[in-house]
Amino acid sequence: MAGIYIHIPFCKQACHYCDFHFSTSLKHQKAMLDALQQEIFMRCTDLDEPIENIYFGGGTPSLLKASEIKTLIDQVFKHYKVSDQPEITLEANPDDLTHQKLIELAETPINRLSIGIQSFFDRDLKLMNRSHNAQEAFAVLKNAKQYFDNISADLIYGIPGLTDQDWKANISQLTALQIPHISTYALTVEPQTALSKFIEKGLVQDVDDEQAERQFKILTKVLKKEGFDHYEFSNHGKPGYFSRNNIGYWTGKPYLGIGPAAHSFSVNLRSWNISNNIKYIKSIQSGKRPFQSEKLLKVDQYNEYIMTRLRTKWGVDLYEVEEKFGKIYTDFLIDETTSLLDQGLIKIIKNKIKITCEGRFLSDGIASNLFMLNLNQESY
Repeated sequence: MAGIYIHIPFCKQACHYCDFHFSTSLKHQKAMLDALQQEIFMRCTDLDEPIENIYFGGGTPSLLKASEIKTLIDQVFKHYKVSDQPEITLEANPDDLTHQKLIELAETPINRLSIGIQSFFDRDLKLMNRSHNAQEAFAVLKNAKQYFDNISADLIYGIPGLTDQDWKANISQLTALQIPHISTYALTVEPQTALSKFIEKGLVQDVDDEQAERQFKILTKVLKKEGFDHYEFSNHGKPGYFSRNNIGYWTGKPYLGIGPAAHSFSVNLRSWNISNNIKYIKSIQSGKRPFQSEKLLKVDQYNEYIMTRLRTKWGVDLYEVEEKFGKIYTDFLIDETTSLLDQGLIKIIKNKIKITCEGRFLSDGIASNLFMLNLNQESY
């Protein structure tokens, strides 16, 4: 099975922390939608496997009309083999999801909403320059539940000034509303963003890693009691509500990325489209996909396998490592786990390496300790 990601590069306004590719100008929206349709058609021979999930990300896909989204979905169904019951997700901002918009979206093949709540406190939303307020966030979740069963909501922790009590209140709002999937992210200061400039000028307090780790632990403890399964570092889901898009990404399934800045992956090849709307549109209009690619050496594939699998509840399968990469990698991996086992950051159960509760917040660093860095040996 495989997936398709469609990048909608438009937003009403720029969130202060965001470094994704987008434009706040809708001047070229029609040309962009035409180009997206054309790229979907151009690449229909790139995937042999059935499509089990279609994911609209961005940017802010919910800026589009329901009819425009349906046109893109129809293009996928027309040119690809799609599974009988695909998961089709739309990322959305609360202020876009009016009651009428929800009704219209429910009439399309979309069957999952991923709503960017981020916080139920207006001071946090203002700091991040979100386009909605706390009242809209709460109201849209209640309304969305009338039309969609499969709903995910995003929250951000580690926000300067966000107390542990307020963080618990954010989590409680979602559990009280019985939202079945919750994605959470630590506020990160990316270079060249408005947030980084505000911090440099002393206008905003810098993020606190200890606060972020503490609030992450609060999150996992609360959601475990509420019956959520922490299936990937940033994602908690009730049984039956794990994101197929997330699972596909973190377990190495192939996917196509459609649109400017979108990435694609298949076994030993990774590619990415140009991060420029005008150049993307003009190139697609001329019949050429504007992209760069890299072939992944075996050592690159191994490192990516370690990075992605360690973030999941399923962990790194030693048998699979040997089958995919060879005994030299398995022996290396086992040797490198010694100190991490001694520190209690990982555990090995039935030949699977998993992050412990103590090491969960350090998963990326733990993965880097298990990477093979000798890229010059031909056998790697």
